[in-house]
Amino acid sequence: MAPTCSVNLHECLDLVTRLSRQAGKLIRTRIRQKKTIETKATSIDFVTETDQEVEKMLIEGIRQKYPTHKFIGEESFAAGIKEKLTSEPTWVIDPVDGTTNFVHGYPNVCISIGLVVDCEAQLGVIFNPILDMFFRAIKGEGAYLNDEPITVSSSKCLSDSLVSVEHGSIRTDEFRSIVSHNIGYFAKHAHGIRSGGSAAWNLAMVAKGACDLYVEMGLHAWDMAAGNIIVREAGGVVIDPAGGEFQLMNRRILAASSKELANEIPSNLKQYYPEHD
Repeated sequence: MAPTCSVNLHECLDLVTRLSRQAGKLIRTRIRQKKTIETKATSIDFVTETDQEVEKMLIEGIRQKYPTHKFIGEESFAAGIKEKLTSEPTWVIDPVDGTTNFVHGYPNVCISIGLVVDCEAQLGVIFNPILDMFFRAIKGEGAYLNDEPITVSSSKCLSDSLVSVEHGSIRTDEFRSIVSHNIGYFAKHAHGIRSGGSAAWNLAMVAKGACDLYVEMGLHAWDMAAGNIIVREAGGVVIDPAGGEFQLMNRRILAASSKELANEIPSNLKQYYPEHD
């Protein structure tokens, strides 16, 4: 049953589907062209003119129909526009998730758009325009890839699981030590490990059942807002890596195919708690 919500979620989905596909054409055109690259928080935290153009295209297109809605966007946040998550309908947008992939022409590049109402995700879209894979979910209505229903895998233990991990863009000694420990644990105990270079892509792969577990600390809300609801609607579990309730603004996520798998992991991880968005 669809949630009670102050916005028409199907109208919202129709709008962001159209906008995402429009923006995807720009990304496809630009991925093999020379890029103008700037850095943000670290020397490997990239932004390109395409990130900025796509975010502007998405926000302006949504604002035209929903002028009172709020926005949390990666590039506007980096530019100093720091909206807080409130009960108001809020669009949480990563215009090019996997910017380093985009810079190098690697195809795991996604537009990620989540709609949060009353601090709860209601709608999510992840679109990889290079591979033409469009993931979507509305709360209570299941998850889809290119209009076909998707579900998470049946994996219930780490030894049977393919795990997505990332080294992240934080380069402090503390963070690198924690990530190295956790990747070492997965390398020893999991069926295999992969690194897709995009949080949205990794979450989409869990939702699709192509990957069984994804854990990362040091993300941002725009990396996770869409993937969170898509994984849940595909039948998966999303929690905090320490085992508690997932909080969108806490910059940490563990997404798994089952409660059994999710519960196996936290006690074996070293934890990192970044500052909140």
